[in-house]
Amino acid sequence: MLSARMVYAHMLSARMVCILLLAACCCMAALPAQAAAPEAGARVWRVAYIEGGPYTDYQQILAGTVRGLARLGLIPDGNVPVPQGTESTREMWQWLTAHANGGRIEFLADGYYTADWDPARRAANRAELLKRIRERGDVDMIFAYGTWAGLDMATDDHAVPTFSMSVTDAVGAGIVKSVEDSGHDHVHAQLEPGRYERQLAVFHDVFKFKRLGVPFDDTPEGRASIAMPVIERTAAELGFTIVPCPARFDVPDLDVAFGNLLQCVETLSRTSDAVYLTVNTGMQGKRMVELLQPVIRAGVPTFSQSGPEETKLGVLLSLAQASFDDVGLFEAEAVQKVINGAKPREVSQVFEGPLGLAINLRMAMLIGWNPPFDILAAVDEIHQQIQNAEN
Repeated sequence: MLSARMVYAHMLSARMVCILLLAACCCMAALPAQAAAPEAGARVWRVAYIEGGPYTDYQQILAGTVRGLARLGLIPDGNVPVPQGTESTREMWQWLTAHANGGRIEFLADGYYTADWDPARRAANRAELLKRIRERGDVDMIFAYGTWAGLDMATDDHAVPTFSMSVTDAVGAGIVKSVEDSGHDHVHAQLEPGRYERQLAVFHDVFKFKRLGVPFDDTPEGRASIAMPVIERTAAELGFTIVPCPARFDVPDLDVAFGNLLQCVETLSRTSDAVYLTVNTGMQGKRMVELLQPVIRAGVPTFSQSGPEETKLGVLLSLAQASFDDVGLFEAEAVQKVINGAKPREVSQVFEGPLGLAINLRMAMLIGWNPPFDILAAVDEIHQQIQNAEN
């Protein structure tokens, strides 16, 4: 088990390396490659998109991925706008079909599939896409976002190269066999081994909590989507108790998902010493201030499993992560390797994210916590205010 003190030391060492690299590279400008029309006879890969439903991380990782594809010269334009006031990716896909085709990749205008968190529609989408592959043969690559889509496409029912993206724990979910091997020649997933163990180790070292509140959707997919086996194993190793709050989050109505999560936060703020805010559709940026009111009143610390974007919105702590552009470039480079002839299974799935903390000092003040120096020394991202808050 990686100790929190080791994590802090690694954070500080990594920061010095980054400073030196920045100083060495400050005069260099990385210009994106220009997408050229495919050479005569060069294959154009027709891409379909499938997801369980709207989620803000899907928007950001899709945007980062297509920017990476443009940087590598595989598409002519990757500057897809991320829509405001919605977590849907539909508008983004429509933009890509209108503006980003013409290179080595074609985004299929009729190749967008979302279940809107409806299990019946999920099954129908899976059946429809598999039938299309089998009968029409006009899909050459699949972008599968989230646990539902990853599970549905990581199957021997087809052999189309499939990239499972934005999944908390693809191994635990059963999408891929292991970190080293996806288990299917046509499947690739992004993995960041040890990330959630490090999160919990740092959070526990800071607050020494005995009871950690964990909201989750108590279904096999819901438990997998937050890496619940990892949380349970880490709790046993560090000696704290999980206070579970099972609720439904993968539902078509996002207002219902938010209401269910708010009820969990209200309960856990009374029954837990700290709350681990997991990846789920109830975590909605525009409503984060409302969601955090119970923990503010109770003076309970919170940690975002998703990352520092939620720290900006008021969650007390998170482990700093690579930008969505870095994540997207990783995905784009994997796509490029497959276009150049590799099998998805042959491409490394391991993404090396940075070590560092993100902290919201406004939230620290609101819950009455004064961060000690060794914590502040390990911080990479400091947010002085709560984004979207009126005051």
